[in-house]
Amino acid sequence: MTDRSGIICAGNWIVDLIHELDRWPNESELVRIGTQARGVGGGPANVITTLAKLETGLPLYPMGAIGEDEYGAFIRKECRRLGLPTSGLISKTDVATAHTHVMSVAGQSRTFFYQGGANDRLNIADFPEGTFKDTSALIFYLGYLTLLRDLDQILDDNSTNAAGGIRRAQNAGLVTCVDLVSIHHPDFSRIVSSAAPFVDFLISNEIEAAQATGTKVNAETLTNAQTLTQMAQGMVDLGVRKAVIIHCVDRVVWVDTNGEAFVVEIEPLRPEEIASNLGAGDAFCAGLLYGIHENRSPERAIQLGNAAAQASLKGLTATSAISAAAIESLR
Repeated sequence: MTDRSGIICAGNWIVDLIHELDRWPNESELVRIGTQARGVGGGPANVITTLAKLETGLPLYPMGAIGEDEYGAFIRKECRRLGLPTSGLISKTDVATAHTHVMSVAGQSRTFFYQGGANDRLNIADFPEGTFKDTSALIFYLGYLTLLRDLDQILDDNSTNAAGGIRRAQNAGLVTCVDLVSIHHPDFSRIVSSAAPFVDFLISNEIEAAQATGTKVNAETLTNAQTLTQMAQGMVDLGVRKAVIIHCVDRVVWVDTNGEAFVVEIEPLRPEEIASNLGAGDAFCAGLLYGIHENRSPERAIQLGNAAAQASLKGLTATSAISAAAIESLR
């Protein structure tokens, strides 16, 4: 693409407090917590950690906001352990570091109890134009759009500060990649629409794609190839510049701005192979970004993402089971 190299991973930086349950309780019922773990989470944290553990060799740059507290110190320590710079992590002195209590049942899904903390205070001033002009990185990744309170706020011109930050990266010559999150937000589609014209690659799962496009279908048809392709085309029509990628358990769909669609079927892991679903979508995103960075074909980029995601599923935290071996045969 250019002589640039590397990925800026910006947005939500979270400490995940993971509690493994043997079953999900009924209302007012007690259930015992088994294994517990702590890890750094959130889109950019999981993506950058996965890329580091996959030994891609790419320059990697964390960017976001944390508090001056124990959790903030933990995030900085984990970045240093991975050999990542921490200068892009801005300290917010009057607010806690974002954290999530993750309730996980092995082989099933997980539920999140999230405290937004410093992530909610991330704003356009934290994305100065000079940062992008001075960087040699190729890709600017932002995750998660719709979970960054101040950046997601709708402005008088119907835009958002998130869109303004993405535009600054694009104007500086970076490839912009944006990931969504499964959350009920009254302005979900407006936030996505505002950012879309400044996004080169938009990544989501099927739930997020349905929210962004207003698609109303039953659960059985939501993940079929035809519906996924239609939703991807709907987001391309919002102004996305290169491609929309939608992933779900069964398949991944990539639709580019020329109208060409690529569908890759996924062979799922057996339930007994899955320790936790936490962060699998972020691991997919990391492998996909690596493929985009290396200018791989859509099919190969998806395969890289799927390999990283399946490795992630075998660990209790989002990135504990990730290793370079996950994508070695696909490099």
